[in-house]
Amino acid sequence: MGISQDYEIVKDYVIGVDSDVLVITFVPSDKLSFGFVNAIEVISAPNDLIADVAQYVKFDKNEQIHGLLKNGFETMYRVNVGGWKVTPFNDSLWRTWVIDDEYLKSSDGLSKVHFGGRINYQDGGASREVGPDNVYNSARVIRSSGNLITELNMMWTFPVIGGYKYLVRMHFCDIASIAREVTNRLLASPFYADFVVDGDSSGVLTLSVGPSNMSLPRAVDAILNGVEIMKINNSVGSFDGEICAHAVLKSWKRGNGNVVYPMLAAVFLLLIAFVIMHRRRAGASESVAWWRLPTEIPEVNLKYGNQLSSNKL
Repeated sequence: MGISQDYEIVKDYVIGVDSDVLVITFVPSDKLSFGFVNAIEVISAPNDLIADVAQYVKFDKNEQIHGLLKNGFETMYRVNVGGWKVTPFNDSLWRTWVIDDEYLKSSDGLSKVHFGGRINYQDGGASREVGPDNVYNSARVIRSSGNLITELNMMWTFPVIGGYKYLVRMHFCDIASIAREVTNRLLASPFYADFVVDGDSSGVLTLSVGPSNMSLPRAVDAILNGVEIMKINNSVGSFDGEICAHAVLKSWKRGNGNVVYPMLAAVFLLLIAFVIMHRRRAGASESVAWWRLPTEIPEVNLKYGNQLSSNKL
């Protein structure tokens, strides 16, 4: 199959490494294929960039799920809500955050806000490794309508593959209210909430943010600054079907001397990459805790009928 010179695929993974050497192996999916790669970047991240626990949200239950760090994560979407594209040059972990226009499905009554002041990162909250300033200094909001709770909701839809669980991280930073609010009564102070949801046969993950009956006067009814959606590997450790690299290798016939003889079209690449140690700036926090959304998450997500299901937040 020919591939256009202008066609490119960039895969972004988060994996735990407990040794000084990271081994990356490329294996063709079958003997009539070949595996190749043009470039690899290995960037170290804080150990607690992803917590071991999150809220598992299904239609009929909302509970904590543990053991996330036993898995790998493939980034499907990393979106800067209401802002501009963020390039690796403006992210301490060299990530790219795209704009949300393509995924936004409801825009009536919504507004964008941009903040030119200082983002107040706090110990125990989000850090610049969790999300850069250029994500937290922009947002989409639903403005407060007096004492009445508006019926508006902000909604985004993301194509996903069924049969996998997804980690959904929602980034919040109140840069729009004129009254001090949730994070130690300090405005422009970022936090985030992690959820795990199932990707079902619909092939669509719908994320919705709406007003809360706990909204305070002179505060926005709803706000979202960014969202990340990561596919979690399945039970055989794969992000693409029920066959993993080890199973592919074992399925190939072996010749004399126990050597693998793939067909000429197959290419086996073994790359050993040393982990690039990322020096964190002096004085940076060494701990990033998972913050629960400090309104109705997680206790009453389902109890009060926020329409959360296996494919909807």
